[in-house]
Amino acid sequence: MTLFILTVLIGFVAGLRAMSAPAAVALGAYLGWLPVSGTWASFMGHWLALAIFAILALVEFVTDQLPGTPSRKVPQQFGARIISGGFSGAIIGTVSGSLAVGLMGGVIGAVLGTLGGYEARKRLVAAIGGQDLPIALLEDAVAVILALWVVSSVL
Repeated sequence: MTLFILTVLIGFVAGLRAMSAPAAVALGAYLGWLPVSGTWASFMGHWLALAIFAILALVEFVTDQLPGTPSRKVPQQFGARIISGGFSGAIIGTVSGSLAVGLMGGVIGAVLGTLGGYEARKRLVAAIGGQDLPIALLEDAVAVILALWVVSSVL
């Protein structure tokens, strides 16, 4: 799989769940799937980075289910997803030889994931009679599985 496609996919994950992408990248770095040692991203291989991003991802899974959570398309949420996707893509790009391609792919993927995830969730919720929780949990599962697949496929 090409670097650009993998970074678009990790960005897409960030568009679905902002903290899932960096949590998966931190896990990949910690397990040695992403050789970040000696790069600007070496901190991602530390257990503390993994713990912080994993906790943030878990908090996001919970808060996404709350009725007062703002839309992923409001500027703060959208911006966080773009930053997360770009950051995660840049790390994958760094270990694969092109930080710029990784950053660009991550940002593009985050935009696609944010807008596409919103539309898909809205339509699927409508299709099952307005019940959001099953679709939100499905989206969580897609984000986690896709993120783990991407980081395990980089090298």
